[in-house]
Amino acid sequence: MAGSLLMAGARLRPRAFRLTMLAAALTLPGVAAAGATTARSTFPTPPSLVVERVVVVMRHGVRPPTKDPAMPAGTAAQPWPRWPVPPGWLTPHGARAVALLGQADAQALRAQRLLPARGCPAAGTVRVVADSDQRTIATAQGWTQALLPGCTTVIDHAPQDVEDPRFNALSHGLARLDPAAADAGIREAIGPDGLGALDAAMRPMVARLDAILCGSATRGCGVGDQPSAIAPARPGQRPKLSGTLDRASTAAHILLLEYADGKALADVGWGRATAADVTRLSTFHALEFAILARPRAIAAPNFAGLAPIVRKGLAGPARVTMISGHDTNIANLAGLIGAHWRIPGYAADDPAPGGALVIEQVRGHDGAALVRVRYRAQSLEGTRRLSPAAPVSQPMALPGCALPGQPTLCPLDRFVALLG
Repeated sequence: MAGSLLMAGARLRPRAFRLTMLAAALTLPGVAAAGATTARSTFPTPPSLVVERVVVVMRHGVRPPTKDPAMPAGTAAQPWPRWPVPPGWLTPHGARAVALLGQADAQALRAQRLLPARGCPAAGTVRVVADSDQRTIATAQGWTQALLPGCTTVIDHAPQDVEDPRFNALSHGLARLDPAAADAGIREAIGPDGLGALDAAMRPMVARLDAILCGSATRGCGVGDQPSAIAPARPGQRPKLSGTLDRASTAAHILLLEYADGKALADVGWGRATAADVTRLSTFHALEFAILARPRAIAAPNFAGLAPIVRKGLAGPARVTMISGHDTNIANLAGLIGAHWRIPGYAADDPAPGGALVIEQVRGHDGAALVRVRYRAQSLEGTRRLSPAAPVSQPMALPGCALPGQPTLCPLDRFVALLG
């Protein structure tokens, strides 16, 4: 199977080739996606660079499915496991994992002298912005309390469940989506062989996912009975995926959330899913974002409400800015700056619960304002076990603006220009 996919991939354009290879590689145990790294790496500050500001664009922590029932009838043969909180809320386990990340971030920020070694920072040193969902507000609260225990930090958010235009730029007219450019970006991502080629590449993984969802049931169950399709973009509305890849992304991510939340293995995929299954199947989630969230014509307008917060965080009075958002926000930003990562337990480029793109504005020895980025997240097993070990921190190459011979350093003005 892998050999036939390699031959098919040779006919695809570079981005589409990456998608096809991602699909192929993770159907094979122990094989990482092309271009991804699983190394645990640090990002030390050389003596010639001084960190002046940091912007943390973070996905909320572990949540249940956003609907109850989690998926339409007929997707699974048995009832979905129960959760201790309402649909879409941050779980108690997720809150504890977020607190561990906040503690680790505090240690890093103190080492960079952006936070005082003891006590509370001066007013205005830390800015925290959260979307209005319970899970994003609670993530911001838990992270901030762990970052600055005993200190008072106002979190900037709309009332819970009142839509915040900054996180919904298109629906509130903060940016315009060019439907033709968006559809062209998706076609480039998918490649000339179309969604049918991706459906074929993912068929073995769909079969494994259906086996987990359906057990011994052989009819009227699973996610693989409808070809994948994309509804074209419209002004103010992003393209939408449907069919097998869409349903598989949702189902596979639910299994990952069950595992990340520390549920007994009997409650992870009804006892039919292993940790290796969860990791391989997260490819569906990563593929959905690669198609629908990373292409620039979609990412730029969708991120337009948050881009001003990032820009101000890199040049304004706050030393630390944190945005508590969603996996789509992470994928949009990653698409704009060309960032790629691989966290243990996840498919390449899959945004982990609590994972963040950490953007550091640094000053060079010649006084130049530069930017570097790292992806910071706990491993899937670390989140499940609430491990106190340091999270994984992976430096990002910045192909759209990097200095010659320094792939992780970008002039501030050129980085800001990438945000749209």
